[in-house]
Amino acid sequence: MDISKVVIPVAGWGTRSLPATKNVPKEMLPIYKKPVIQYVVEEAIQTGLTDVIFVNNQNKMIIEDHFDYNLVLEQMLERKGKTELLKEIREVAEMANIISVRQKVQLGLGHAVLCAREVIKDEPFGVMVGDDMMFGIEPGIKQLVDVAKAEKLSVIGVVEVPRNKVDRYGIMQGEEIGSGVFRVRQVVEKPAIEDAPSQMAVVGRYVLLPEVFDHLDAIGPGVGGEIQLTDALERMAKENRLLAVKMHGRRFDAGDWTEFLTANIYFALQDEELRDDLVKNLQDLLSCK
Repeated sequence: MDISKVVIPVAGWGTRSLPATKNVPKEMLPIYKKPVIQYVVEEAIQTGLTDVIFVNNQNKMIIEDHFDYNLVLEQMLERKGKTELLKEIREVAEMANIISVRQKVQLGLGHAVLCAREVIKDEPFGVMVGDDMMFGIEPGIKQLVDVAKAEKLSVIGVVEVPRNKVDRYGIMQGEEIGSGVFRVRQVVEKPAIEDAPSQMAVVGRYVLLPEVFDHLDAIGPGVGGEIQLTDALERMAKENRLLAVKMHGRRFDAGDWTEFLTANIYFALQDEELRDDLVKNLQDLLSCK
């Protein structure tokens, strides 16, 4: 089973990150030296997913522009002999085949996935949330791709979250059939804490077979009046057509201010030129009363 396409929904308004996202898409907010969305696309490319399908709206075309050539900037860098910077920005433009699909009305993640149906056709595909970053020994989405190829089934990524945060996520219940691999029996969108079937939260990584489109067509609006991907996943789980992988690695939700700032510090600490001064500044700040 070949998987070469990934859908990245980016049409949302980013209200959790206002006012920073009033005119700048949340996916374009910088984490260290790169915008959030570039980390997500790089993860896809490292996994071998070559066709990136942005499900976007008319106000956020700057996302596609980031992955295009900027000839004026390139000419300036070439004139000034800044060859390393020139190479770096050209690599961004050449890293993936970018396809744009318009989501004219934002009706939820399930609706965003459904908007990509005509591009996906009858192929299995990945879905990656545009403000959710995963880092580890192997790319986050690859952990799902490997299982999907082996089992010929749709796979969702899950992580264990604190009990008091289960109402922020879709929550999975199932039985472990292999090391970190689960047969999914139930998926509930943002349950009340006392009703959550587990603490295994569905995060922004999926590998789906095209049968998901029929389920998305069949369901009506769910939580928040939106077409919830979770509801389609629940139908697939009832047909024994859904697996989950407990993902390993470090995850940052760029829509959460604490995690966004932590991610900036995390990556800046990897830069040997910045690390010592950054650590000193952080120590000074932490020592302030």
